[in-house]
Amino acid sequence: MDHTAHHTGTGQDHATHEGHHGHASHGTHAGASWGTAVKATLHCLTGCAIGEILGMVIGTALMWGNVPTMILAITLAFFFGYSFTLFAVVRAGLDFKTAIKVALAADTVSIAVMEIVDNGIIALTPGAMDAHLSDGLFWSALLGGFAVAFVITTPVNKWMIGRGKGHAVVHSYH
Repeated sequence: MDHTAHHTGTGQDHATHEGHHGHASHGTHAGASWGTAVKATLHCLTGCAIGEILGMVIGTALMWGNVPTMILAITLAFFFGYSFTLFAVVRAGLDFKTAIKVALAADTVSIAVMEIVDNGIIALTPGAMDAHLSDGLFWSALLGGFAVAFVITTPVNKWMIGRGKGHAVVHSYH
């Protein structure tokens, strides 16, 4: 999908827009700031965490197996991750079809990286997949996975925003 239409205009337009959102000025995205990347990652993490926790809690409470529980958690993480962006850009005035395209472009890589890291940590933590909601191991593996996912996903988001991708797509609608 070509998102260049969202980033057209004069160099001055880009410098003003990017300076406002913490990106480097001079008409390029190359200097996306760490602050911008952290904000984008926290935004993504919030939606992912809500979906992931809800999925893990539902699957664990219903005594589902590990695979169905993780599928539900990952599905809900993507759902809530996209929903946060979708809500914001619809509120900014985009029609629903365009808002879906923007949310997919803005969040897919970020959510995917976060989910791979988080679920990988949960899967690799001995006993975490068999822990119950009342076990400290359940919550420490889940929250520890989020912390590591945040640390790994932030540079990914910085790199993407610096190239006009990911959350940079959303910034043109704020």
